Amino acid sequence: MIKRAHILCSVTVLLFAAPMPIQAETLVEGPVSADIVRVVDGDTLLVTARPWPQQSVEVFVRLRGIDTPELKSKCASGRLAAEEAKQLLEALAAHSPQVKLTKIAADKYFGRIVADVALADGRNPADEMLSAGLASFYSGKGAKNDLCNSG
Repeated sequence: MIKRAHILCSVTVLLFAAPMPIQAETLVEGPVSADIVRVVDGDTLLVTARPWPQQSVEVFVRLRGIDTPELKSKCASGRLAAEEAKQLLEALAAHSPQVKLTKIAADKYFGRIVADVALADGRNPADEMLSAGLASFYSGKGAKNDLCNSG
């Protein structure tokens, strides 16, 4: 019996750990209510989402449609821009600790989702980041914005 349980557990881990292609079926329209736990960087939040009554899950949410510089950027200007983007997202989160997630899909990285996020006042933080000049448009494909490459 232990052997069977071990095999079942191993198969389950493989199913959930293997990267899966994003398909239209994986899209959850929402809205799903969520509380912001913390801001990870300029384009990622850690939230506690409540997809069903009496159910919650802590998950990383990538803001759909934008890319911000990385906090561990290779150059000082990239790190400075990344910190500035993170600070703006932290300020937005401080005024709206509860958000709504819509158009939720699996991200290319295990353990993270990509979604449209709406603040309590209806604003989209991705749009705010773009308007402030702290993010660039990103479709999830191709090269990401790297401020350290000067062509």
